[in-house]
Amino acid sequence: MLSNDWAIEARGLVKRFDGFTAVDGVDLSVPQGAIYGILGPNGAGKTTTLRMLQGIIDPDSGVRRILGADRPHDVAHRIGYLPEERGLYPTMKTYEAIAFMGALRGLPLAEGRRRGKAMMEEHGLSYAIDRQIRQLSKGMAQQVQILGTLVHNPDLVIFDEPFSGLDALNQGKLEKMIRALAAGGTTVIFSTHVIAHAERLCDEVAIIAGGRVPFAGPVDVARDRIPAQVRLETRHADGPWRAALPPDARHEGALWSFPLPDTGVEPLLRALIEGEAGILSLSIERAGLHDAFVAIAGEAAARALGQPTQEEAA
Repeated sequence: MLSNDWAIEARGLVKRFDGFTAVDGVDLSVPQGAIYGILGPNGAGKTTTLRMLQGIIDPDSGVRRILGADRPHDVAHRIGYLPEERGLYPTMKTYEAIAFMGALRGLPLAEGRRRGKAMMEEHGLSYAIDRQIRQLSKGMAQQVQILGTLVHNPDLVIFDEPFSGLDALNQGKLEKMIRALAAGGTTVIFSTHVIAHAERLCDEVAIIAGGRVPFAGPVDVARDRIPAQVRLETRHADGPWRAALPPDARHEGALWSFPLPDTGVEPLLRALIEGEAGILSLSIERAGLHDAFVAIAGEAAARALGQPTQEEAA
C-alpha cells in the first residue's frame, strides 16, 4: 500500500530488457522537500529507475507513486527532468530552448521566453541569450538545459548525472542551485556516481548496485554502518595502556588507529591516562559516505564506481 506522505514512493520495481534484469525489486521512499541521491556505478540501474518513476517506461512489475499520483503522466507538468543524454536543437537560441522545454511541461511559450531571459541573466549567462545552442560549449549548453528543466517552477526536480560535463566552478554553482531549490520546498532527486556530491548535498540516499538497492535512508545511518575510527598518537610505545586497545588496532610507529570501542571514548581515555600512555593526540573520525558505500555495496561496486576501496585507499 503506497502513501501520499512521500514525494516519490516505489515498491518492488522490476525491469528487464531482452532477458537481462536491469532493475530487480527496487524500493524507494523520497521525502517531500528532500535532496535525495541515487548512488551507483554506470549500468547499476539508476537511469532505468528514474525513467520508471516518471512513466517514461513502465516497470514489468512493482508499483510507484509520484507527487501523490499513481499515473506519473498526470503530474508531468509538476516535474522537471534532466536526462543523462543531453539534447537541444542546435539552431535554437538559448532562451528559446529554455522556453521550448517549459512548453513541453505546459508553460506558455511567451512566459517561457520571459523567464528564460531572466534566468540566464540571473545565472550570469546574459551574454549568451541570443546565441544559438551550436555556438555554446558543452558545459554552457548543459547549463541552458538545466535552466530549461527548472523554467516551469516544478515541485519535483529529477536530475540524471547532472554534474557530468561541468567544470568545478559550475559544479559548485549547481550544488548551490540544488540547495536553493530544496530551501524553497522543491524535492530534488539526482543520480550520480560521484559520492562527494551526494555527501555534501543529500539528506538521504539510495545505494544501487546490480539493479538492487541494498540501502536506502539517511546519509548518517549509512555512515553509521561503520564504527567511528580512533586515531591515537602516544609518547610511549608500550605499557599497561596497550591492554585498552582492541586486538585489531593498527599502528605505524607511535600512531594508532582502531574502531571506537562500544563502551565509548571515556573508558578508553581513562585507561590510557592511568596506563601512562602519554597521549600526544587523539581524534575520533566518523566514516565517510565512500566507506559506507564500499561496506554496503561491496568492493566490486566501488571499483566500478571508480572509487578506491579501503585497502586501495590505505
